[in-house]
Amino acid sequence: MKNFVLSLVAGALLLALASPVFAAGRLDRRGAAIVPIAALTALGDQAALARALEAGLDSGLTVNDIKEVLIQLYAYCGFPRSLDGLNTFMGVVEKRKKAGKNDPEGEQPRPLPAGADRKAIGSATQTALLGRPADAPVYAFALGIDQFLKEHLFCDIFSRGVLSAQERELATIAALAALPAYGQLKAHLGFSLNTGLTPEQLDEAVVILTEKAGEAPGMLARATLEKMLAERQGK
Repeated sequence: MKNFVLSLVAGALLLALASPVFAAGRLDRRGAAIVPIAALTALGDQAALARALEAGLDSGLTVNDIKEVLIQLYAYCGFPRSLDGLNTFMGVVEKRKKAGKNDPEGEQPRPLPAGADRKAIGSATQTALLGRPADAPVYAFALGIDQFLKEHLFCDIFSRGVLSAQERELATIAALAALPAYGQLKAHLGFSLNTGLTPEQLDEAVVILTEKAGEAPGMLARATLEKMLAERQGK
């Protein structure tokens, strides 16, 4: 019975990951707005982040969409950057309210069902993103990181809804380029393709990253994207 349930979970996740969110060839306004928000959060540039948050709300992101981006980023750039970003966002929302702009709250995060098998759900999500079961030696070397990745990041966080898998990966690659974290950036660029994002859409994300977060993150993202695509084509 457990294997049957796991198969259903994995199948549902794969369908969700493959569902197109963006029009072919272009990022939508939501995706384009998420890239600078994530990168500037990772960089800790609060003044620039405040402007990106304003632009994100004006582009159609809801308050809960942006909260979810900033919450997820603690897993990639730490609680300090995430909390600083959330405090900046709180100030932006309050300033807009005083100016008469009542931004929509948006979708609420989904709780996990009672008794949910967090490891099984996280493993299915991780496998769908990676395209195969994760078997890197580091997971055997540090069992705790394998547990936290599966049960917390890929279950607790990714199961909250609000953002699509594509939007979560856009936020992740933007933050990883800004940090920088080359190895993880390369991996997540590959994950992004597995969610249904196209090379053209990732190229557009790199252009936005360069314009909004600076040449260093943009150059790293460009070189890493080209390397990842070349390796995929060489398979």
